[in-house]
Amino acid sequence: MLTYETGLWEQGYRLIAGIDEVGRGCLFGDVVAAAVILPEGLILDGIDDSKKLSEKKREALYELITGEAIAWAAARVNASVVDEINIKQAARLAMRQAVEQLGGVHPDYLLVDAEKVDLDIPQLAIIKGDALSQSIAAASIVAKVTRDRLCVGEWERMYPEYGIAIHKGYATKFHREKLLEYGPSPLHRKSFLGKLFVEQQVLF
Repeated sequence: MLTYETGLWEQGYRLIAGIDEVGRGCLFGDVVAAAVILPEGLILDGIDDSKKLSEKKREALYELITGEAIAWAAARVNASVVDEINIKQAARLAMRQAVEQLGGVHPDYLLVDAEKVDLDIPQLAIIKGDALSQSIAAASIVAKVTRDRLCVGEWERMYPEYGIAIHKGYATKFHREKLLEYGPSPLHRKSFLGKLFVEQQVLF
Protein backbone atom coordinates (compact mmCIF):
# COMPACT_ATOMS: atom_id res chain seq x y z
CA MET A 1 0.00 0.00 0.00
CA LEU A 2 3.04 2.31 0.12
CA THR A 3 4.58 1.55 -3.28
CA TYR A 4 3.48 4.82 -4.87
CA GLU A 5 4.28 6.90 -1.80
CA THR A 6 7.73 5.34 -1.40
CA GLY A 7 8.62 6.12 -5.00
CA LEU A 8 7.56 9.74 -4.52
CA TRP A 9 9.44 10.10 -1.23
CA GLU A 10 12.56 8.86 -3.01
CA GLN A 11 12.04 11.63 -5.58
CA GLY A 12 11.97 14.24 -2.82
CA TYR A 13 8.23 14.78 -2.42
CA ARG A 14 7.22 15.11 1.22
CA LEU A 15 3.61 16.31 1.40
CA ILE A 16 1.74 13.67 -0.59
CA ALA A 17 -2.03 13.96 -0.43
CA GLY A 18 -4.30 11.01 -1.09
CA ILE A 19 -7.69 11.97 -2.50
CA ASP A 20 -10.93 10.04 -2.93
CA GLU A 21 -14.69 10.63 -2.98
CA VAL A 22 -17.83 8.77 -1.94
CA GLY A 23 -21.48 9.07 -2.84
CA ARG A 24 -21.08 9.22 -6.60
CA GLY A 25 -23.83 6.67 -7.23
CA CYS A 26 -26.33 7.87 -4.61
CA LEU A 27 -29.79 9.21 -5.35
CA PHE A 28 -29.72 11.43 -2.28
CA GLY A 29 -27.37 13.90 -0.66
CA ASP A 30 -23.94 15.36 -1.17
CA VAL A 31 -20.95 13.84 -2.86
CA VAL A 32 -18.12 13.97 -0.31
CA ALA A 33 -14.39 14.01 -1.01
CA ALA A 34 -11.43 13.90 1.35
CA ALA A 35 -7.75 14.76 1.10
CA VAL A 36 -5.28 13.28 3.58
CA ILE A 37 -1.53 13.90 4.00
CA LEU A 38 0.11 11.23 6.15
CA PRO A 39 3.61 11.43 7.66
CA GLU A 40 6.42 9.84 5.67
CA GLY A 41 6.94 6.21 6.61
CA LEU A 42 3.76 5.84 8.67
CA ILE A 43 2.14 2.41 8.27
CA LEU A 44 -1.52 2.07 9.21
CA ASP A 45 -2.36 -1.56 9.97
CA GLY A 46 -5.60 -2.84 8.47
CA ILE A 47 -6.17 0.07 6.11
CA ASP A 48 -7.96 -0.74 2.85
CA ASP A 49 -10.61 0.50 0.47
CA SER A 50 -13.37 1.80 2.76
CA LYS A 51 -15.98 -0.37 0.99
CA LYS A 52 -14.16 -3.50 2.14
CA LEU A 53 -14.15 -2.54 5.81
CA SER A 54 -16.81 -2.91 8.47
CA GLU A 55 -18.37 0.23 9.90
CA LYS A 56 -16.62 -0.40 13.22
CA LYS A 57 -13.24 -0.75 11.51
CA ARG A 58 -13.80 2.38 9.41
CA GLU A 59 -14.68 4.40 12.49
CA ALA A 60 -11.55 3.21 14.33
CA LEU A 61 -9.33 3.96 11.34
CA TYR A 62 -10.97 7.37 10.88
CA GLU A 63 -9.91 8.34 14.40
CA LEU A 64 -6.40 7.00 13.79
CA ILE A 65 -6.03 8.72 10.41
CA THR A 66 -7.30 12.11 11.56
CA GLY A 67 -5.12 11.87 14.64
CA GLU A 68 -1.92 10.97 12.78
CA ALA A 69 -2.34 13.03 9.60
CA ILE A 70 -0.18 16.07 8.91
CA ALA A 71 -3.35 17.56 7.43
CA TRP A 72 -6.76 16.32 6.33
CA ALA A 73 -10.00 17.80 5.06
CA ALA A 74 -13.39 16.68 3.80
CA ALA A 75 -15.48 18.71 1.35
CA ARG A 76 -19.12 18.42 0.30
CA VAL A 77 -20.91 19.30 -2.94
CA ASN A 78 -24.68 19.22 -2.63
CA ALA A 79 -27.38 17.63 -4.75
CA SER A 80 -28.40 20.83 -6.52
CA VAL A 81 -24.85 21.32 -7.77
CA VAL A 82 -24.71 17.67 -8.83
CA ASP A 83 -27.86 18.30 -10.89
CA GLU A 84 -26.40 21.50 -12.35
CA ILE A 85 -22.93 20.35 -13.41
CA ASN A 86 -23.28 16.49 -13.41
CA ILE A 87 -21.89 13.99 -10.93
CA LYS A 88 -18.43 13.62 -12.49
CA GLN A 89 -17.78 17.35 -12.34
CA ALA A 90 -19.29 17.57 -8.85
CA ALA A 91 -16.95 14.83 -7.60
CA ARG A 92 -13.97 16.64 -9.12
CA LEU A 93 -15.11 19.89 -7.52
CA ALA A 94 -15.35 18.21 -4.11
CA MET A 95 -11.86 16.78 -4.55
CA ARG A 96 -10.42 20.19 -5.43
CA GLN A 97 -12.16 21.80 -2.47
CA ALA A 98 -10.82 19.14 -0.11
CA VAL A 99 -7.25 19.93 -1.19
CA GLU A 100 -7.90 23.67 -0.87
CA GLN A 101 -9.20 23.16 2.69
CA LEU A 102 -6.07 21.47 4.05
CA GLY A 103 -5.54 24.25 6.56
CA GLY A 104 -2.68 26.07 4.92
CA VAL A 105 -0.69 22.90 4.24
CA HIS A 106 0.11 22.77 0.53
CA PRO A 107 0.69 19.27 -0.88
CA ASP A 108 3.49 18.88 -3.39
CA TYR A 109 1.96 15.76 -5.00
CA LEU A 110 -1.53 14.28 -5.30
CA LEU A 111 -2.45 10.59 -5.52
CA VAL A 112 -6.03 10.44 -6.75
CA ASP A 113 -8.45 7.56 -7.08
CA ALA A 114 -9.10 7.33 -10.85
CA GLU A 115 -9.62 11.06 -11.36
CA LYS A 116 -7.88 14.34 -12.10
CA VAL A 117 -8.02 17.23 -9.67
CA ASP A 118 -8.30 20.65 -11.27
CA LEU A 119 -5.26 22.12 -9.54
CA ASP A 120 -1.78 22.93 -10.78
CA ILE A 121 -0.11 20.31 -8.60
CA PRO A 122 1.75 17.21 -9.87
CA GLN A 123 -0.60 14.27 -9.58
CA LEU A 124 -1.27 10.69 -10.55
CA ALA A 125 -4.66 9.07 -11.13
CA ILE A 126 -4.59 5.44 -9.97
CA ILE A 127 -7.32 3.01 -11.02
CA LYS A 128 -8.61 1.27 -7.87
CA GLY A 129 -6.24 3.53 -5.98
CA ASP A 130 -8.10 3.02 -2.70
CA ALA A 131 -6.88 -0.60 -2.74
CA LEU A 132 -3.32 0.24 -3.88
CA SER A 133 -2.28 3.39 -2.03
CA GLN A 134 -2.41 3.93 1.72
CA SER A 135 -2.92 7.67 1.22
CA ILE A 136 -5.90 7.18 -1.09
CA ALA A 137 -7.34 4.48 1.19
CA ALA A 138 -7.08 6.92 4.10
CA ALA A 139 -8.95 9.56 2.10
CA SER A 140 -11.56 6.96 1.16
CA ILE A 141 -12.17 6.15 4.82
CA VAL A 142 -12.38 9.81 5.89
CA ALA A 143 -14.83 10.59 3.09
CA LYS A 144 -16.96 7.50 3.78
CA VAL A 145 -17.19 8.07 7.52
CA THR A 146 -17.95 11.77 7.00
CA ARG A 147 -20.81 10.98 4.63
CA ASP A 148 -22.17 8.07 6.68
CA ARG A 149 -22.33 10.29 9.76
CA LEU A 150 -24.42 12.78 7.78
CA CYS A 151 -26.71 9.94 6.68
CA VAL A 152 -27.37 8.56 10.15
CA GLY A 153 -27.44 11.96 11.83
CA GLU A 154 -28.47 15.18 10.12
CA TRP A 155 -30.10 13.74 7.01
CA GLU A 156 -32.00 10.99 8.82
CA ARG A 157 -33.44 13.57 11.24
CA MET A 158 -34.45 15.85 8.37
CA TYR A 159 -36.10 13.14 6.24
CA PRO A 160 -36.84 10.05 8.37
CA GLU A 161 -39.45 8.76 5.91
CA TYR A 162 -36.79 7.69 3.38
CA GLY A 163 -34.64 5.54 5.67
CA ILE A 164 -31.41 7.32 4.73
CA ALA A 165 -29.61 5.91 7.77
CA ILE A 166 -30.20 2.40 6.42
CA HIS A 167 -29.26 2.66 2.75
CA LYS A 168 -27.11 5.84 2.84
CA GLY A 169 -28.96 7.28 -0.16
CA TYR A 170 -28.28 4.46 -2.61
CA ALA A 171 -30.96 3.06 -4.92
CA THR A 172 -32.14 0.13 -2.80
CA LYS A 173 -35.61 -1.36 -3.27
CA PHE A 174 -36.74 0.24 -0.01
CA HIS A 175 -35.44 3.66 -1.07
CA ARG A 176 -37.13 3.43 -4.47
CA GLU A 177 -40.42 2.45 -2.82
CA LYS A 178 -40.25 5.41 -0.46
CA LEU A 179 -39.49 7.75 -3.35
CA LEU A 180 -42.59 6.50 -5.15
CA GLU A 181 -44.62 6.95 -1.98
CA TYR A 182 -43.39 10.40 -0.92
CA GLY A 183 -41.72 11.87 -3.99
CA PRO A 184 -38.23 13.37 -3.79
CA SER A 185 -36.97 15.57 -0.98
CA PRO A 186 -34.98 18.75 -1.63
CA LEU A 187 -31.80 16.73 -1.09
CA HIS A 188 -32.54 14.14 -3.79
CA ARG A 189 -30.63 14.39 -7.04
CA LYS A 190 -33.36 15.11 -9.56
CA SER A 191 -31.07 14.34 -12.50
CA PHE A 192 -30.74 10.76 -11.21
CA LEU A 193 -34.45 10.10 -10.72
CA GLY A 194 -35.86 10.38 -14.23
CA LYS A 195 -33.87 7.38 -15.45
CA LEU A 196 -34.71 5.39 -12.34
CA PHE A 197 -38.46 5.86 -12.50
CA VAL A 198 -39.09 5.99 -16.24
CA GLU A 199 -40.68 2.54 -16.14
CA GLN A 200 -43.18 3.72 -13.54
CA GLN A 201 -43.80 6.86 -15.61
CA VAL A 202 -43.28 9.02 -12.54
CA LEU A 203 -42.13 12.54 -13.29
CA PHE A 204 -40.06 14.46 -10.74
